[in-house]
Amino acid sequence: MSLQILLNFSVVIFTLGYLASLGLEIKLQEVFNSLRSVRIISLVFFWGWVAGPALAWLLTRFIPMTDAHAAGLLLVSMAPTAPFFPLVVQRARANASSGAAMLLLTTIGTVVFLPLLAPLVITGLTVDTWSLAKPLLFMVLFPLLTGIAIQVGARDIARKIYPVVRKTGGVFLVITLVLTFMAYGRDMLGALGSFAPGTLTVFLIVIAVLSYSFSFGLDQPQRSSLALAMCTRNIAAVFAGYFGITNPPPGLFVMIVLVVPIAAVVAFGAAYLFARQSPKYQE
Repeated sequence: MSLQILLNFSVVIFTLGYLASLGLEIKLQEVFNSLRSVRIISLVFFWGWVAGPALAWLLTRFIPMTDAHAAGLLLVSMAPTAPFFPLVVQRARANASSGAAMLLLTTIGTVVFLPLLAPLVITGLTVDTWSLAKPLLFMVLFPLLTGIAIQVGARDIARKIYPVVRKTGGVFLVITLVLTFMAYGRDMLGALGSFAPGTLTVFLIVIAVLSYSFSFGLDQPQRSSLALAMCTRNIAAVFAGYFGITNPPPGLFVMIVLVVPIAAVVAFGAAYLFARQSPKYQE
């Protein structure tokens, strides 16, 4: 079995495990309460799939990057909110119920909007809407809805299997990163000498600052949740979208993998700053 096949298998298991554990864990009542806010839904939509991709597109126009790195940035710009999002929300003393709603919104929104937007903004790749939608439906929406269905219909079973499913996703994320370095280590080291990591960092910081500063009508904990949702990326959904691209260049996968450490550093740094602005911190 080739290294690439092992890597693809690992990506699939990580993606399925993460999304299924999300469905098993998410508190639907808190989500439904927050989803009554049209303002939250509108802001998530605007920053997630209007301002985010627009910012990424502008950066690719002004910062010299390879076509593969630029395509990777555009792809990750359409998939907000990372697997560790609930952790940084807690660290930021942000609004947990709003955060849960945003997590569900961005996951479902990515399944809908990434296949629609990617063919319009990513040039030079063989990609179409349905090819992108198929892996997102199977690898993102299906396990998410399956986890939710188990939680609603068999809560005791959901509680028992959640730790195993979550741990499986985490283990295979580590395996994916190791296999990626084995397969693309030279390309990753080459990317460190390019504008790719810096551009990705700028994108995440700017979208965090803008979404936090211009989230009109939200209180500080809700603004923190929104900004953290926007400065992290749903690596599972991006991997799923990657499988829908015909003959992607190696640099595209490298750009996706770079999101993991860079988004973590940006998000935990932002969480620290947001926590100091939280009303709970002032008490």
